Amino acid sequence: MSTTLLEPPPEALTRHSTETLADLVHRLGDVPLSRIRLHPAPGTATEDDVLTASRPTPELVDGVLLDRAMGYFESRLGLMLAVFLEEWLKNNPIGYSNGDGALTRLELGNVRVPDVSFVRWERTEDHRVPRDPICGVVPNLAVEVLSRTNTHREIERKRQEYFDAGVELVWIVEPELMTVEVWSSAKECRILDRNDTLDGGIVLPGFQLSIQAWFDRAQGNAPTPDKP
Repeated sequence: MSTTLLEPPPEALTRHSTETLADLVHRLGDVPLSRIRLHPAPGTATEDDVLTASRPTPELVDGVLLDRAMGYFESRLGLMLAVFLEEWLKNNPIGYSNGDGALTRLELGNVRVPDVSFVRWERTEDHRVPRDPICGVVPNLAVEVLSRTNTHREIERKRQEYFDAGVELVWIVEPELMTVEVWSSAKECRILDRNDTLDGGIVLPGFQLSIQAWFDRAQGNAPTPDKP
């Protein structure tokens, strides 16, 4: 499959020409200014700019390159979740998981990067993982692990974009509180804490993961050896 480089929609360029910087920041989710790249000019960025941007690779939102918020421990949490998913998939080969860096094309030309994602094989061609640098296969599950520079409005918008594009399940992880928001639709959510077990619902039927065990693994918690 080939990569399609999408230009910003004409109406987006018109809107950008009349808005203020405050309008732009609000539209992006009230994100910190330090995460908004000014080259190329906001409103004109394309997928090609995403692929040639300096690291870390940004997202593309309304023609704007937006740096992602991902802390050290948050990255570890995402990695461990992917490990648990892959272990489960060994005996339940219904799809594949992906980690931070999976550039995913959504509607209206936006490119988002879930911290962890899962795709069922029926969404792929010939049950093979796509090789496109920016993939148009929308995941069944998208996971966002919150970092300190994420904002409520940013995540709210991103979650809506996921569901609009066809994502069936979204997990929003709050590391400080050790909670997971489980969104089964854009309006249906339940909040789990460290005493609960995360399950895959209709997307990953049979998958279960203790939230406490997940965080313990991510934190490197291990039994203290007995002293002689």
